[in-house]
Amino acid sequence: MLRLFLRAYSRGFRERHGADLLRLCEDVYGKGFSFRAAGDLIWNGLKERLGGAPRDFGEWLERPAREGRGERALATVLHDARYGLRALLASRGFTAAILLTLALGIGANTAIFSVIDAVLLRPLPYAHGDRLVHLLQPVRGGQIDNAGFSPPEVKDYREQSQALDAVVEYHQMQFTLLGGAEAQRVSTAVVSANFFDAFGVRPLLGRTFLPQDDVQGASPVLLLSYEYWQRAYRGDPGIVGKTFTMNDRVHEVVGVLAPMPQYPGVNDVFMPTVACPFRNGPHWSQDRTARGLTVFGRLRPGSTLAAAQKDLAQVAERLHGAHPDAYPKGDGYTTTAAALRDELTRSARPTLIVLLATTLFLLVIVCANVANLTMARLIRREREMAVRTALGATRLRLLQLLLTENLILALVGGALGVVVAAWGLEALAAFAARFTTRASEIRLDLRVLLFAFGLSLFTGALLGCLPALPARANLAADLKEGAGATAHRSRLRARSALIVAQVAVSFSLLIGAGLMLRSLLNLQSVDAGFDVEDALTARVDLNWTRYRTNEQILPFGEKLLDRLRAEPFVLSAALTGSVPLNDTSPNGVEFRIEGAPVSDGPRLRANLETASPDYFQTMGIPLLAGRAFTSMDRAPGPQVAIVNQSFARHFFGAGDVVGRRVTVDGEHWVQIVGVVADVKQHGLEREPGDEIYAPYAFAPFRDVRLIVRSRGRAQDLERAIRAAVKEIDPQQPVTEVRTLEQVRADNLASPRLTALLLGAFALLAILITAAGIAGVIAYSVSQRTQEIGIRLALGADPADVLAMVVRQGMALVGLGLALGVLGGLAISRVMQGLVFGIAARDPVTFVAGAAVLAAVGAVACLLPARKAAEVDPMIALRSA
Repeated sequence: MLRLFLRAYSRGFRERHGADLLRLCEDVYGKGFSFRAAGDLIWNGLKERLGGAPRDFGEWLERPAREGRGERALATVLHDARYGLRALLASRGFTAAILLTLALGIGANTAIFSVIDAVLLRPLPYAHGDRLVHLLQPVRGGQIDNAGFSPPEVKDYREQSQALDAVVEYHQMQFTLLGGAEAQRVSTAVVSANFFDAFGVRPLLGRTFLPQDDVQGASPVLLLSYEYWQRAYRGDPGIVGKTFTMNDRVHEVVGVLAPMPQYPGVNDVFMPTVACPFRNGPHWSQDRTARGLTVFGRLRPGSTLAAAQKDLAQVAERLHGAHPDAYPKGDGYTTTAAALRDELTRSARPTLIVLLATTLFLLVIVCANVANLTMARLIRREREMAVRTALGATRLRLLQLLLTENLILALVGGALGVVVAAWGLEALAAFAARFTTRASEIRLDLRVLLFAFGLSLFTGALLGCLPALPARANLAADLKEGAGATAHRSRLRARSALIVAQVAVSFSLLIGAGLMLRSLLNLQSVDAGFDVEDALTARVDLNWTRYRTNEQILPFGEKLLDRLRAEPFVLSAALTGSVPLNDTSPNGVEFRIEGAPVSDGPRLRANLETASPDYFQTMGIPLLAGRAFTSMDRAPGPQVAIVNQSFARHFFGAGDVVGRRVTVDGEHWVQIVGVVADVKQHGLEREPGDEIYAPYAFAPFRDVRLIVRSRGRAQDLERAIRAAVKEIDPQQPVTEVRTLEQVRADNLASPRLTALLLGAFALLAILITAAGIAGVIAYSVSQRTQEIGIRLALGADPADVLAMVVRQGMALVGLGLALGVLGGLAISRVMQGLVFGIAARDPVTFVAGAAVLAAVGAVACLLPARKAAEVDPMIALRSA
């Protein structure tokens, strides 16, 4: 409209056609429109910004071109924005539909980008994050990804590596911390003194460890993690200098760490290696085969990961030659390194990439649907566009006007999308925390807001350029009343093409969601091997200083079981070393079978568990052969064991297992007295491992899991457990109290959330696509009203008209499904490692997805088709 004002004032157009022009503007802006009043309204808001303001807007418009184009360009943009806002407010239904669609599309992409940015794109929040590597010692013969390192190996790599200027160790322990309001079981990271210096981490309060903190005889010190400091001590700034008792020694808190992602585990407190009674003991510190330490390194400046891997391989070769007993050739020991940044996100990367692809597909659908709506609205404005063209507006000027409107829509939709993203960010962070400790960095910061702004601008520009503008050749037809009803087949083809694209992308999303849903259903139907009903589990990690020997540990466990069995609502109770479905990586112990020949190849390995006499009954694990443990299976009687069905099948085949003997330590032979059914110890998606169960009386674990089956409520059972433990030892904490149903549900939480997110995106895409299909078919019907009326007047059956319209819509759906197969194949390839129990290109999922989308498309076509079949021939013929 600004260009129209310029022409009116500068070329005398207003004198010749002022009345017609005024009527046109009154139709657009309403009665009482005044050129000067409109100009003054805009000018009053601009004159302070423009500087050197003339008396009124009209005078400013008449400034000669030599005064520059900046003011005119700014005035043009602001005028277009004002006009666009008025036009959008006048079409509230259209505007609301567009904003809701854009908010969902941009909001979903913003939320997922915040996760991708924090987890995959940002550098590690450590000063030396780009130089940090994770040292790995895989055992290829035993199919172990990383056996860890022993203290002597850490010392050797620290001294001999040329590519690393720092080598530090880490392992996690559970200790009891005394000195607060009550005894606390704390997850403790045992690290080298230079651990935080190697990472480049500075404390929030106090200091980190010094070299003198990690020498024999040093006073024990502790560092608190930020999360534990906030949770246990409410961020008390006076915590530095306070003392607590741990392992019968007084430890002083010397600092509090700043919030940061921890790897490989989340810990409450940190201590130097010399303060750990196990790491500092003579067995672990001197035994080269006592592995299990996690080791990190820092590359020297200028060194690369490839150079470090080559260097570590050379050091490993020297160590293997110097200590052949510690590295049997058949086991295939090697040493390598991986970038710490990659290790932190390795398990999260496939799922996040799938979610990112899903949201991008959703954005494509959103843009296509909004473009369709914009085209529909543009059809109703073609006479306005034609009048503007007749008055001298160029196609570029009309494009600028439409672009401004769409940018306003996109920016407002983007702002609403940020609100949507903020609403779902906490749930996404909790979801990502199941895969990586970097989830703590997820937030809506400036980077994410800039992404949302850029995405909004891109979407607005794309939508502003997509709708085809009326050509000058069609100007007379557009000005003619009623000519628009049959003159725009090209635009219908464009809208149909957008629908085909929407169907294709929706089908791809539906394939991804279907694969995850079927995988989840397969996981839920997996038999875990035990009964989850009416059973509660709790962790009782005994204080090392008070329960050091089997003679101290065993009476505690037996007293606890006796105390719980006396409760009237307790059916049975048992102790074990770990609860099934614990999501840990199987490692196992080496063993030999009596009478079997000794092989030079990889040694036999199996997982070793401990179980009290009633364990299999309490867990509901079937006994397949032999007998279960009894109270007589204890010293000084003979040592016995029970194996699972997988162990018996792999190592004894169809032979008799009961009565055979195995050895774990190479000295004591243990007789197998029974075989039990397989249990999913390490996750529902993993095959059962080979298990050896030892009686709890022979191998009592200090860190045990209590399993109680009852006929009462879980809350009553928890109170009984805590009361029983407190009665035996008031300073003994009880943690991780969960029902077995919760254990199973937690194991399914990640695939369930992934399926839920993909399903929600797919459902949203289907709904948007269905609305687009219905809109295109309805528009086609409105364009063919006269033709349909003639058909009906000549005797056509309404059912035939309905079928004709439905066929037209289903042709678009069919073409979209055919193209969507390619997208489905692409997304199934990305999801290769996420599916369970089915192939990534599962034909059932493809067929079911096509059927669902075809049914939705048929329903979307049916609604406008029914209106077509109900057209009154006489009314249609009168409008011809």
